[in-house]
Parts: sequence; C-alpha cells; structure tokens
Amino acid sequence: MINISRRTLLQGTGAAVVTAALSGKAYASPKRGGNLRIGIAGGTSADSLDPTATPVDSGFLTLNTMRSTLVGMDGKGEATPNLAESWEPSKDLTQWVFNLRKGATFHSGKTVTAEDVVASLNLHRGDKTSSPAKALLDPVTKIEADGANQVVITLNGPNIEFASLLKTDFLVILPSKDGEIDRAGKDGTGPYKLESFEPGQHMRFTRNPNYWDLDNYAFLDSAEVVVIADPAARMNALRSGRVDLVNSVDLKTAAMLKRVSGIRLDDVPSGLYYGMPMLTDVAPFNDNNVRLALKYAINRQEIVDKVLLGHGTVGNDHPIFKNVKFSATDIPQREYDPEKARHYLKQAGLDSVDIPLNVAEIGFPGATAVGQLFAASAKAAGINLNVTREPDDGYFDRVWLKQPFTTAYWHQAITADARFTEAFLPTAPWNETHFNNARFNELVVTARKTADENTRAGMYHEMQKIIHDEGGLLNPVFANYVWAMKDNVHRPDDVTSLGDLDSFQCIARWWMT
Repeated sequence: MINISRRTLLQGTGAAVVTAALSGKAYASPKRGGNLRIGIAGGTSADSLDPTATPVDSGFLTLNTMRSTLVGMDGKGEATPNLAESWEPSKDLTQWVFNLRKGATFHSGKTVTAEDVVASLNLHRGDKTSSPAKALLDPVTKIEADGANQVVITLNGPNIEFASLLKTDFLVILPSKDGEIDRAGKDGTGPYKLESFEPGQHMRFTRNPNYWDLDNYAFLDSAEVVVIADPAARMNALRSGRVDLVNSVDLKTAAMLKRVSGIRLDDVPSGLYYGMPMLTDVAPFNDNNVRLALKYAINRQEIVDKVLLGHGTVGNDHPIFKNVKFSATDIPQREYDPEKARHYLKQAGLDSVDIPLNVAEIGFPGATAVGQLFAASAKAAGINLNVTREPDDGYFDRVWLKQPFTTAYWHQAITADARFTEAFLPTAPWNETHFNNARFNELVVTARKTADENTRAGMYHEMQKIIHDEGGLLNPVFANYVWAMKDNVHRPDDVTSLGDLDSFQCIARWWMT
C-alpha cells in the first residue's frame, strides 16, 4: 500500500507548485477565533454550488472551503491524503484503489461512503455532463464501490498521474441518496459549513467542528465573502475596514496601498495566465497564418509594463508556467514583430483584416486595456481589431466559448497533463479554442503511460511547441497574484499558486489575531 502523506507515486507528475517567496518574517503559530471578511473580485449572479458549473473565483473559494476532494496537495506540489487516506495503483497503472478515511462525515452528520464517491465522480462523466472536469475523467471506464470504504477506478489505459488529477477542485465529494446527488445542496465535508449563499453577492461560512484535521485547518470561527467586482470599490472596502482581505488588487493603486498603515500586500508569481482564445474552426482563425499574425502583432512586454505594472511576466502562447515541471522554457520567446505579422497575413492571402475581439474585466482584470493596447500595436501589421467591452455579469455564459475571439483567465493546473486534457483535447467542454491536433492528442495519451521521466518530459515539450506554433491560444502574460490584507490576518509561509488566495484555501488555512 502506498502512503501518500509525504510522497507520491509519481516523483515527476508535473504537479509542481510555485511556492511563494514572500517578504517578511514567518508568522507566529496559528491562533483560533475571529471572523474573516473577504472582498473577492470574481462572482456573478449565475454563480452556483453545482461543482460541474463553477468558472469564477467565488465558486473556487466555495469549493475549497465547504467541500473536499479525495486527494489533496501540499506546498511542494505532492499529492496528499484528503478524504482518501491512501491509494494503490495496479502494476499496469490502469486500475486505482482508494481507501476512504474512516469516520469522515458530511456537515449533515452523514458518514462518507464509497457510494457517495462513486455518485460524485459520476457527475463529471458521460455525454450529458458539461463539467469542466469531464475530459479528466473521460479515460475512466468504471467507478465501483468495494464495500463502504473502498473505491476502485478503472481506466481505459495507464495514467501515471491519475491520483493527482483527483485534487482538481471540481471533483469534490457530495452526499448521495439512491445514487443521486443534489448538486445545489449546501452539504459538504470541508473545514467550514456554508451558512448562507447569495449568488454573485455574499457567502457566509462557520467552522465545521467535526472536520478530520482541525490541527491544520479551520482556525477561524467564521468567514464572510462579499463579491466586489469594481477594483476601486474593493480597495476602498479594505481601507475603510469593511473587509479584512481582498484579492486582485488594483495594480494602479498597489504602491499607494502598501504605504497605508495596517495593510500588507503579497505579490506571488504564478501560472495564472491571461488568455485570448481564438476558435480555430471559425474563419479567419481557421487559418493558422492568421493566428500567427495575431501572435506577432501583440506587444507582450508593453502589457506587462502598462497593465500589470510589472506584476507578472510575458507569456509565450502555451499554458505551462516557467517554474512548473515539464515547462518548455527553451521555446524561443515570441516578440512583437509587425513585419512578421504582415508576412503571415500575406501567407493567408490578406493585405489587411478586420477582427472583432470581445473583452470583459471578469475575463481577466485589465482586459479592456489589453484590448486597446493590442488594437494599437496590431494596426502596424494591417490588423484592425474591433474591441467590444462586454458586461461582466453572465460573460462566461453568453460570450466565452461562443464568440470567436475573447478573453479568459486560467489558474495554474494541477499537472501539465491536467491542463492539456481540460483545455486542449477535442473532448474537453472547456476547450476554448476548439483545438484538435492529431499529433497532440496522441502525445497526451502516450505520456500518461510513460514511466521514464526524461521521455515524458520530451513529450510535454513537444505538446507545448505544438500549441505555441499551431494553437488558438494567444497568451500575452502570466500574472502574479496580488492580494492585500489587514495586519491581523495571517497565512502560512508555504502559500501556493495553484489558485488565488493560497489556492483558494485562505479560509481553510489562514488565521487572525
């Protein structure tokens, strides 16, 4: 049996987490008590407790606070026990046995059983689901309960990284009744109970006294989350004392905020990328020459300087951050080159082209400014970008995945395989570019069964090169996570960058004095 407490079967799963190197001395030991008030940027009236439909920050925070996955992950990117105490793969890596934590209960008092796990994971499987995790579970052929405390998952082929994939936020475990799940229910197994929920507005949590690991989690008595989309209003809420913590700091006022007595900023390099996806099966983006023209027509460093104000790094049109395992850092950085962009336009038989770009600030902060800068730089290449600012509310339902050229952010994935599977395979519901490359698809499957790490690294390198050269992702920048908090709010030293606010575990892991 494999003990996953400090190690993983996969010494090279690619699940590396960028641990934040933050300024300041280490915080004192965690204290219990207090009510943490958070002002969060991402949230809309379409928010839901349904784990198959959670595209924004408020949803990710909810999943990590009130619910639990089978597998966790530590600050070093290693898979750790959560609702599963241990797991063991077959020799050919096609079958995985998960042993559930005995005595774990839902907030309602119901004991967590294998049947709950089977029903919860099956929410994300099949033709009818629209879950973003569907593609991750597509290789699963069977999920079975073996008694009350053991789950057996069978795959259609070997996958050396499968256990790590079950850390994905969407794959939380919910209570079942007769094999059915109430996806909108408030029950969960997480360190906090959800007391109230107003979509796109407000959430309140209270500590779960029966959580299995109260030594390391749930130091706060309670927490409140209010959605504040406007950056200025969010900063004012912190300064006025209405909230104690905010994410997505308004970068234009970050330097000034740092000088405010009683407020502290953290600036965390991350794999969060601001993307501009093109639908590769819709004209003119179905011609790779047009896609390449657009990739050379954007001034990435200008966006880092003028929009991120230095709080980030340039992107290179593939989704794997430079500090993540298997990142292809040797792919030459694509630079702004209007003449080369004109060359590719001519290869497409065009002297100029008019292209609509639909942006929204919920797509990523500063998306409107990025669109305007892009329009200005693209003119020199004969590309006329018509930028339309869309309302934030409902943007991910109405515009993203529907309009051919949009804006969207992606937090760093659990593994390189997870990102490629959920966003670039043709079967993925969130394949935002409709990318479908036969060689890429083949490599994804082959890498999963390749035990030799060097060989697997070469495959991941080739996959990134294919996306860089032929994909529909224009990735101008990776953005740092910049959050601000009152001095009496404390966090562990090993905050991670799989998601904002310590991978959305700020309520679960932070404390107040």
